[in-house]
Amino acid sequence: MIYTLKQKFLDSLIVFMLVMSSGGLLFVFNRNLLYGVFVAILSASYFLMKNKILKINFNSSIITLLILFGLLIINYLFAVNEQELNKYYYYFMVISVSVFSLMHFGDNKNRLLLSLYAVLRIIVVHSLLNFSFFFFIKDNLSVISSTYHECETFLNLFFYTTERGVITLFGLEFCRNQGLFWEPGVLQVFLNIFFFVNAFIFKKNRFMLALTAVAIVTTYSTTGIALLLLQSLVYILKEMKDNKLLVLIFLFFTIPVIMIFNLNVEEKVQGEKQASFQKRLFDLTQPFFIAVEYPLTGIGLDLNQFQKMREEFYFSSANLDALQDQMGVDSKTVGTDKGSSNSIMFLFATMGFPTTIIFLFMFFNQQIIIDTKWLFMIIMLISVMSEPLLLRPFFFIFIASGFTQFFHRITSHKQQLS
Repeated sequence: MIYTLKQKFLDSLIVFMLVMSSGGLLFVFNRNLLYGVFVAILSASYFLMKNKILKINFNSSIITLLILFGLLIINYLFAVNEQELNKYYYYFMVISVSVFSLMHFGDNKNRLLLSLYAVLRIIVVHSLLNFSFFFFIKDNLSVISSTYHECETFLNLFFYTTERGVITLFGLEFCRNQGLFWEPGVLQVFLNIFFFVNAFIFKKNRFMLALTAVAIVTTYSTTGIALLLLQSLVYILKEMKDNKLLVLIFLFFTIPVIMIFNLNVEEKVQGEKQASFQKRLFDLTQPFFIAVEYPLTGIGLDLNQFQKMREEFYFSSANLDALQDQMGVDSKTVGTDKGSSNSIMFLFATMGFPTTIIFLFMFFNQQIIIDTKWLFMIIMLISVMSEPLLLRPFFFIFIASGFTQFFHRITSHKQQLS
């Protein structure tokens, strides 16, 4: 099949919407409008390409959609507190755009990966410009805000959160790079995904690898830099036999990155920035204990109710205290009225153990990225455990992929028997 320019544009547009709806400021400030646009794009893509969608893929997608809707309805009906229906409408929307985006690409996952590469390459370039331009435009920024978020911008092209993002490193004052996303931690996730796609799938451009690595460092994210170092190590080991000069260059590059990483970790664990570490430690433990109290269906997906529960829920565990003593880490947070940065623990607390385990099984059974899958899933797992991203469209397509693949096999087996 000839891959036309129109198809390339449509594919890239769908992937761009998937990425932006998963932490992008475009959706943070215009969520309802842009989800409407997203649905319109997917509807247009269906009518343009409906003759190319295999019946077995269509059936698997519809079954997946119905099962996921059913799990949401069960969660709503059996929630421990009264849930706001609007919150569930949002998750219905996330499920719908995820499943239909996946159906658009069908069996041709290479088209999805090519579009992902193209979109994330633009994000890498923009992030480098975003970081560099700060030094020249920092006195000419204006504030933009919505109900849940506020940041500063220059002509709606470059975005910064100077209140908590400006830091000094080796005598240089800069603002942590958030690119087109609501915080640096989200940007680093997509930068690390691009590094993976470039290094281990397409193996296209080593210069872009270097630029991506620089962009990740500019986020000054502990998780982001750790994932970069992990990927660099795997890449070096893979390239060691074929290109020893490249290995030496990468090793030389990793030395300053390791120095920055060590400084970052020291700040987060014991220094001025330890509030971030304490929040993540608390988000790892408290939601799990909430899940233990409500193991079957959780407390419900309504974020407002979850925040109220967190504010009132206190826990104590001798085993947890002993583990913290062994690690030399002390949790100082005893309560919070905020959401959870850990998507998986949030899922356990709000949907219970059975549904979360099913979701995680399907997540790891995804069929979108197969090459060096173990490394990719480490990146994805750590990412969704450090940012509230798992129930966002781009990340949910991996859960949907596991479901559709499961039903695809069942349908194919039935057809063979008949």
